[in-house]
Amino acid sequence: MAYDSLPAQPVLLALQRAAHASAHALTAGLAGHDLTGHDLTGSEVNALANLAGRDGQTVSELAAACGARPTTLTSVLDRLERRGHVARGRRAGDRRAVLIELTPAGRRAADAITWAIAALERRALAGLPPEAVAACHAVLHALTEVTAHDHA
Repeated sequence: MAYDSLPAQPVLLALQRAAHASAHALTAGLAGHDLTGHDLTGSEVNALANLAGRDGQTVSELAAACGARPTTLTSVLDRLERRGHVARGRRAGDRRAVLIELTPAGRRAADAITWAIAALERRALAGLPPEAVAACHAVLHALTEVTAHDHA
């Protein structure tokens, strides 16, 4: 069955409301962690979460993972670098490729963020059947793909 009629609440508005509520809950979940005394913005949390376990990404790779433009991500990375969470390096054999690496402080922050995300997801999704979560992932993938193609 194809999606061809608007629900009472458009999916994108519900998604935006859920994203804002999740960001607030995530901030509350991070309150007890020492993140070098700095409040992290949503964009900084997103970047650190996407570097967790996968640092050594180029700016373009990280931007794709974050759903951001590389030019937008650069200012986020500048702030994270000033705060001591990331360092920029070079890829062996390609001096033009800038790699983003977590520092020890950045790794601690990324670990705390990963833990807070997992805890929030466990609380929010505990009562849902696996097929509902899979359907949500399918919707999010479809929205990501169509918007990526619209901006390509």
